[in-house]
Amino acid sequence: MINVILADDHPIFRKGLSEILQEAGDIQISGEAANAREIFTMLDTVDCNILILDIKMPGQSGLDILKQLNKTHPNLKILVLSMHPEEQYAIRVLRAGASGYLNKETVPEDIVRAVRRINSGRKFITESIADQLARSLGKDFKKRRFETLSDREYELMCMIATGKTLTTIANDLSLSIKTVSTYRTRLLQKMKMKSNAELTHYAISNNLVD
Repeated sequence: MINVILADDHPIFRKGLSEILQEAGDIQISGEAANAREIFTMLDTVDCNILILDIKMPGQSGLDILKQLNKTHPNLKILVLSMHPEEQYAIRVLRAGASGYLNKETVPEDIVRAVRRINSGRKFITESIADQLARSLGKDFKKRRFETLSDREYELMCMIATGKTLTTIANDLSLSIKTVSTYRTRLLQKMKMKSNAELTHYAISNNLVD
């Protein structure tokens, strides 16, 4: 039996996903978590083969949680399931240690297939992600500007592009306003831009935000 923990801050989504996975017959839900604290507490108390993690979690981003888990639970297999299209986060989460990435709009059969594949010790990537990886290995590959950003800078750009203020971003990421402002300054320098409006236009034009 494959033991799975669901980590998502939306209880209705967790309920639906739980029903889909348990109908497979060889998957059972060991627990559910709505934030980072609950994830780490649960991992210390229940059996878990795979953690299904949302990239957007309250109080601490999914990318931060993923990196922390790779240090504290290096053998844990993690499937990131997100509302964001693959081109926005897939490569970043795979490089951060995830075993797979799926959009929340994927069909139920693919989620079950991903869980089984990851449990067998293999990575799960879609054709779209495979194309991205192939492109990045090409001899003529040239990184786009947003691909040169650190995970934190990229995350900040996407949050700014959705209209969030620096105060809100600081609260969401559990960082100080000063730290977020410093990241924003670095972000603008790397992107060779001068304002949030330019960042927003760029992010929308490149389909980096919904």
